Amino acid sequence: MPDIHQESVVVDLHSDVLLQVLRGADISQRLSYGQVDLVRLREGGVDVQFFAVWPNPAKYLPDKMYEQAVHMIDRLNQIININSDRIELALSVSDIERIVKDGKLAACIGVEGGTVIENDLSRLDSLYALGVRYLGLTWNDSPDWATSAKDEYKGEEDDRAGLTPFGRQVIHHMNELGMIVDLSHAGEQTFKDVLEITGKPVIASHSDVFSLRHHYRNLKDWQIRAIAENGGVIGINFYPAYLDYAFAVSMEEALKKNEAHLDSMRGVFGGDYLGYRTYRSKFLSQKIDKIPSVSIVADHIDYIVNLAGEDYVALGSDFDGISIAPKGLEDVSRMPNITKELIRRGYSAQRIAKILGQNFLRVLEAHDN
Repeated sequence: MPDIHQESVVVDLHSDVLLQVLRGADISQRLSYGQVDLVRLREGGVDVQFFAVWPNPAKYLPDKMYEQAVHMIDRLNQIININSDRIELALSVSDIERIVKDGKLAACIGVEGGTVIENDLSRLDSLYALGVRYLGLTWNDSPDWATSAKDEYKGEEDDRAGLTPFGRQVIHHMNELGMIVDLSHAGEQTFKDVLEITGKPVIASHSDVFSLRHHYRNLKDWQIRAIAENGGVIGINFYPAYLDYAFAVSMEEALKKNEAHLDSMRGVFGGDYLGYRTYRSKFLSQKIDKIPSVSIVADHIDYIVNLAGEDYVALGSDFDGISIAPKGLEDVSRMPNITKELIRRGYSAQRIAKILGQNFLRVLEAHDN
């Protein structure tokens, strides 16, 4: 592991590993599947992990989203309590500094999807009290008060794109609480509306660069500049389909060619979702001949640095929310490979430390009340 990586505070802004926990995974030990566990987090030199809380809207809408979010937070707290010698909940920059100094993982909480608050501002207060420090306003679906990138792209919300008056109340209340606004998955009009009214820096916790890979989930140049002007940060997502067009085409071809086989294997695994997911990932990895390497993650970092500056980019892996990762970043234990690639490209230790964590810590400190 490079000295720069070891000496830096390494922050990952987004992992969906709690979904694995809900399916029975014990992340206190090394897992033979998935991309994140406490053992591999240490091996990867990760100091701060944001655990994403994402209740599936297909299962929990309209009135069970908040309840499921609380359940997921409870499960994280159980992990923390059982492994208190290795992991601790962090609520502030000072917490992070103390926990990292003690040699433990600082666990932070981010919620993905504004439907979780169920149109009730008091839910924000409750979530903040439970430790939530950022809220993604949308997922691929849209709450009643903000439109997602997917819905805006498909034209399904043309009559109400952006924030409603209640949505503006949400942003103001988040600013008052010290909860960070996360614009990953947000539609362009929602994005514009937020930056017009927010009084604090925002993040895009797990997004990539549209100019390098045209996808509605990625950020256009004007959005990157706007986040920089706001003093926020963009966490680079590791999902190859958002990073590289050639992979996306190869992935689509592999899925079409092997649809019948994968459907039959889903039946073989039955209720063993983790087993099927592991099989599917390994199978597709063998069928896709254009899986990009860690260098493409660095390309997206380079682009933002060159366009907006070194102070506005971070890491947001989306591990365990993605089925396939770039070569060299197969799981969180390989995180030092990003540092090695940045060193190879001539980045200084100071610049690398900013990207690995300092840029985000600056944003979080701006929200500490």
